Amino acid sequence: MTEATAPKTVVVEINTNRGAMKLELYPEKAPKTVANFVEYVKSDFFSQTIFHRVIPGFMIQGGGFTEDMEQKRNNKQIENEADNGLKNTLGSIAMARTSDPHSATSQFFINLADNGFLNYKSKTMQGWGYCVFGNLIEGKDVLQAIGQVPTGNRRGHQDVPRENVVIESVKIIEAE
Repeated sequence: MTEATAPKTVVVEINTNRGAMKLELYPEKAPKTVANFVEYVKSDFFSQTIFHRVIPGFMIQGGGFTEDMEQKRNNKQIENEADNGLKNTLGSIAMARTSDPHSATSQFFINLADNGFLNYKSKTMQGWGYCVFGNLIEGKDVLQAIGQVPTGNRRGHQDVPRENVVIESVKIIEAE
């Protein structure tokens, strides 16, 4: 999928060992981010990864680690498109990144609350924010259940679910 031929929306289904969630992605608002995510989906990259970071009332993060907490090899980093007008609200999906605003690869998070402090403010190191590229349309109960799992420290990481929350598959179910 190129930016010029991007559909208006893409719907993906994230199947986990806790249930399924459907998200509508917005290629018109975040073309590079959606193309990047779809590339990972089409290559089956997300299968058997985990939600490795869960913070109740904040977000669930996944898309980069195996069940053994081994980090998967990523594609290249992408440009941050957080200046697209979309906000980090309950149920929105956004790209995770390091302190470098343009360092997102495969990891994403789904917001468990309205997290306005993560929104774009300016094109500065502190102002870029986190790029929202879609919203949850089904499976709020699954999102909330994952957001309440007991967590602890594991292999140098904090807020890791004590029992793995496995992403069994992510698939495109609709593209318009």
